[in-house]
Amino acid sequence: MGKYYLAVDIGASSGRHMLGTVKGGKMYLEEIYRFSNGMSPVNGELCWDVNALFHEIKEGMKKCAELGKIPYCMGIDTWAVDFVLLDKNDRIIGNTAGYRDDRTQGMDEEVYKLVSKEELYRRTGIQKQIFNTIYQLMSLKQNHPEQLEKAQSLLMIPDYFNFKLTGIKKQEYTNATTTQLVSPETMEWDMELIRRLGYPERLFLPLSVPGTTVGELSGVIQKEVGFNCQVVLPATHDTGSAVVAVPSNQEDVLYISSGTWSLMGTERMAANCSLESMKANFTNEGGYFFRFRFLKNIMGLWMIQSVKKELDNRYSFAELCEMASKETISSIVDCNDDCFLAPKSMTEAVRGACRESGQAVPETPGQLAAVIYNSLAVCYGKTLEEIEAVTGKRYGCVHIVGGGANAEYLNILTAKATKRDVYAGPTEATAIGNLTAQMLKSGEFNSLKEARESIFKSFEIKKYSA
Repeated sequence: MGKYYLAVDIGASSGRHMLGTVKGGKMYLEEIYRFSNGMSPVNGELCWDVNALFHEIKEGMKKCAELGKIPYCMGIDTWAVDFVLLDKNDRIIGNTAGYRDDRTQGMDEEVYKLVSKEELYRRTGIQKQIFNTIYQLMSLKQNHPEQLEKAQSLLMIPDYFNFKLTGIKKQEYTNATTTQLVSPETMEWDMELIRRLGYPERLFLPLSVPGTTVGELSGVIQKEVGFNCQVVLPATHDTGSAVVAVPSNQEDVLYISSGTWSLMGTERMAANCSLESMKANFTNEGGYFFRFRFLKNIMGLWMIQSVKKELDNRYSFAELCEMASKETISSIVDCNDDCFLAPKSMTEAVRGACRESGQAVPETPGQLAAVIYNSLAVCYGKTLEEIEAVTGKRYGCVHIVGGGANAEYLNILTAKATKRDVYAGPTEATAIGNLTAQMLKSGEFNSLKEARESIFKSFEIKKYSA
């Protein structure tokens, strides 16, 4: 029996523990634990319950011991931009606010008083999103300066969980780039920028890359979960891990990491921090082995997830896809409009956008789903055109990875909107990419190229012709 590797993959709505092994050059997955996640209001802010999440991490690890499948090593990935502040006794300061909280409204203008939008993009190459860490920190500086003064450490969410497991603090590179405070030239914190913004320099430790060993489980954790193993850094930003699992070694390949968010882009070996790229609102997030993920954030399946919840989960995603495919409503909304970020009712937000633009208003669940799926596909088509305009390249196909690869109707629409063949799968891309970084670290594969070839052979990939 080969080694077991454990990926703890935590998204905005759920988390899971996936065990991976390699046999005969193929990768095999086994889901052993799953749990729910979400933001809840705490003292007027939308927050993550990091204590509950850490409890779930340990419960899934205990499941490994119960099954007698002890991982050789493990890695954790989560969403980006959110963080905890720790005091000198390593206690959390304030709320662990989430990216959908509105505390960052207006904080972009406060940042631009100190560094212009153009200079900020030139220095970091990161897409302007009002929830980026840079604006969250400005909110604290403006409204809770005592918290920054008291803080001795800043850890992104997966960095914090790694610290809780091992007692060792490391800040991982790919997730750090989403803060909009890292230089794409040095691949380290832009300390001059941090000083100009007035953020405490002590919060920013040297960055560690995927494949770095954090350490072994602490004695307390070993007793609690029933075993010891190494904790290894994957690309701790879930999209960074998902892109590792894109099953193609072509130089010019487009991907969509499709989940709560849709991240559409390509891999490049150098960042594009040009004014043209900034105006198109592209980002240059750090990737595995210092690749850059040149991509655009698109609201993604959050919209259909919200509508599904508002329908009391009466319909599965597959049923909503099927219902949408039978509708003829042609209304299109801008998926990236801020009105869809955290509305009280996604259903009413979609209807309101259609009403305001003079289009047919969706009434039935099928019509709502059709508007959302068609709008996403149109957005994908426009984004492809923008990527080709900025890069000067033509991309021959689109690889969709993540849970959205299961949305067959959306895949068909995407092939039509992009006029490109679409390859859908693997659906568990984030966990696979997490495991791949661990497997590369331990020598299961000799290179990322070899690992991606294994992923293509190991998991179902469906083709949708343009």
